[in-house]
Amino acid sequence: MDDTDRRLLKLLQRDSSASLNTLSETVHLSRNACWNRIRQLEERGVIKGRVALLDREALNLSLTVFMAVRTNRHDVDWLSNFKSAVRDIPEITAIYRTSGETDYLLQAVVPNMKAYDALYQRIIDKVELSDVSASFVMEEIKQTTELPLGYA
Repeated sequence: MDDTDRRLLKLLQRDSSASLNTLSETVHLSRNACWNRIRQLEERGVIKGRVALLDREALNLSLTVFMAVRTNRHDVDWLSNFKSAVRDIPEITAIYRTSGETDYLLQAVVPNMKAYDALYQRIIDKVELSDVSASFVMEEIKQTTELPLGYA
């Protein structure tokens, strides 16, 4: 990966709908050379997809919740059940297995506290958990999908 690839990735992270003309002019490549680089980055799996970023407030999803989940069970059957219980819940936007006192950290977006409680009830109805604690976002200071490219 060279500087041109990194510049292309930076531009695409900010606006994946930018035209090929705009991209090629900005990184000083011909349209074909620019397209070939983008295609190679996709083929190598560096570019995993292109999406539209939506406004949570406009979609009535103003409450972001981080759910810290602990379990007393760490066997394959429990993990399989947990994954299938939470993976397809649309309000859950991220799931991480973590080290430390929390076993799993879930990020969810919901309209309000009542919707969070309904989400919580759905989860505990599907899988046995030792403890669930929630933190509610009061102010979003930084949230980005852009990855730092200096390490690439």
